Amino acid sequence: MLARRPRNRLQALQRRTRELKLQVDSLLSESQLKGALGASKRQDIYQRCIQLKQAIDENKNALQKLNKADEPAPVGNYNQKKEEEQSLLDKLTHQLQELAVSIRRENITEIGVLPEREEDDDSAEDEEAEEEDDDEEESKESSGEEEATEEEEEEKQEHGSQQQATRKEYIAVGDFTAQEAGDLTFKKGEILLIIEEKPDGWWIAKNVKGNKGLIPRTYVELYNKEEAQDSSEEESEEDVEVGEQTAEGAEVKQRTDSPWSVIRKAISEQVNSVDVLTTMGAIPAGFRSSTLFQLLEEGNQFQASYFLQPELTPSQLAFRDLMWDAKAGTIKSRPSRVSLILTLWSCKMIPLPGTSIQVLSRHVRLCLFDGNKVLSNIHTVRATWQPKKPKTWTFSPQVTGILPCLLDGDCFIRSNSSSPDLGILFELGISYIRNSTGERGELSCGWVFLKLFDASGIPIPAKTYELFLNGGTPYEKGVEVDPSVSRRAHGNVFHQMMTMRRQPQLLVKLRSSNRRSRNLLSLLPETLIGSMCSIHLLIFHRQILGDVLLKDRMSMQSADLISNPVLATFPKLLEQPDMMDALRSSWAEKESTLKRSEKRDREFLKAMFLLVYHDCVVPLLHSTALPPYRWAEEETEAARWKVITDFLKQNQGGEGGLQALLSPHGVHEPFDISEQTYDFLGEIRKNTA
Repeated sequence: MLARRPRNRLQALQRRTRELKLQVDSLLSESQLKGALGASKRQDIYQRCIQLKQAIDENKNALQKLNKADEPAPVGNYNQKKEEEQSLLDKLTHQLQELAVSIRRENITEIGVLPEREEDDDSAEDEEAEEEDDDEEESKESSGEEEATEEEEEEKQEHGSQQQATRKEYIAVGDFTAQEAGDLTFKKGEILLIIEEKPDGWWIAKNVKGNKGLIPRTYVELYNKEEAQDSSEEESEEDVEVGEQTAEGAEVKQRTDSPWSVIRKAISEQVNSVDVLTTMGAIPAGFRSSTLFQLLEEGNQFQASYFLQPELTPSQLAFRDLMWDAKAGTIKSRPSRVSLILTLWSCKMIPLPGTSIQVLSRHVRLCLFDGNKVLSNIHTVRATWQPKKPKTWTFSPQVTGILPCLLDGDCFIRSNSSSPDLGILFELGISYIRNSTGERGELSCGWVFLKLFDASGIPIPAKTYELFLNGGTPYEKGVEVDPSVSRRAHGNVFHQMMTMRRQPQLLVKLRSSNRRSRNLLSLLPETLIGSMCSIHLLIFHRQILGDVLLKDRMSMQSADLISNPVLATFPKLLEQPDMMDALRSSWAEKESTLKRSEKRDREFLKAMFLLVYHDCVVPLLHSTALPPYRWAEEETEAARWKVITDFLKQNQGGEGGLQALLSPHGVHEPFDISEQTYDFLGEIRKNTA
């Protein structure tokens, strides 16, 4: 005989929720004494947390499947009651998660380099929940409450086959010992089959013996059989280690001394240090190693100096984005698909790191992005903040004198990319130093992507945008910056509005350029992001580049080195903001002495700019008194600026750069021919289209 269906399914779930609430309240009361209890008792409380959370998840799943039409009798305010039930279950889940995390931190005696487990070991629970869901469905079939259809069975088989298809082989880069129930122990060099990749960094894997469990993502890397075979042929027997057998029985040899191993080790160490900080609770779970900073460290292909150079046509016989206008006697202006001005206003509700790390710099890095790859240079703007409002970052503060270009929140953006998904990627970051170890690093505090065109290809309107930040990296989806302040708010509209106000966000304003600014931007390279305060200096460089490569070159077929210190050294200034400030200051002082008629003479202005450049930049750039530029080192920045300001003061009433170079008090680096010569074939960007 079939079991009797409950008269009111929602009412039955409500009764079950009340029972769960009583159990959670009892567990919370018992946990108040957990500090005085032994480790075994705390472990028992922890296991009960897991079991209760699984029961709550079951109730959530059943609640989501309920429909008003399924009720045997009419129910008043059905949707409201269902939402209230969902809100109560979420509250119980949050309480259990906080309790489980606190107990787990007490039990851990040694902190390993493990990724933060999202919420409360969701990966392990998901796997167990899948098995329990199967058991639950079987019991429902036997009780007659709900029969599974053939369609559902087909969907399960389909899901299983898709999951099987996504399984990948990974190789362990270090030893890992299980710390909790459900973890999988493995050794370095062991081949693991990844069954499911969880977004919190704990993946479900299976070893060659068929044992399954959770592993930290930072301990494994994708296993490439071909690469392993090639490396085993190239390396001697002393440089390889014999690993475990794979699932197919093939023997693996892992390189331990190849260049790729060194690179992977450096990246792994950087990621691991972030995982340590996350496990310690020093940073929110949504913080990651800065993606854009790592790209900047890889080479010059994402630096402004690279995009400042001219680009060749596909034939490599002419310049694609640098042309001469014989009638005007200067370079041709080139309009581009994107030519706009962006103002960074502020960042709000940015989570604070813990006291174990010292913040050296708060900044925003931005670039053009198509959802897959970076399409421009990565531009950095440093933020300021007040101790009274540490969660608010601001830009372009009111300061005396010339505003440092590193603080300038007004940016120009140029791009001629035809990608329909073209947009601006913003990454908020901090540079930090750990108080205990002195280790330096760069963290992402959140990111956001602003598409510049809608689905119809129409540019988005010029206005102020309030952009809510995402956690993780730009290649992770659904990660929150700080899970303790979730966006998934429940309750009335007012509560939802208050919840959204607590979310980390970035305020930016897109401005449509006027005729004058459009004319200025059209003289720049087709793809470039930079500070508006430096745009006139970039145009001078661009015009000098046109004179040297297009007007004055004896033969267009000549590829000889060109004697021109400005072209040889100017790109270096883009990576040293204080030197760019020195040039801006010197030029502003010189420009203030010019007559109105002289300011309208383009050739005269270029000649004056060359004089200022030789008097200011050339002696400073190669002075041994100027420390090498280092990012976010306050002492180095202060020492450099003192040398720069002292030099500018001495240079005001002197005879220019020649006096500084010949002075017995000044010591300069040994002469290098690269300081004077411009090798345009070695510097230009080659078209890869």
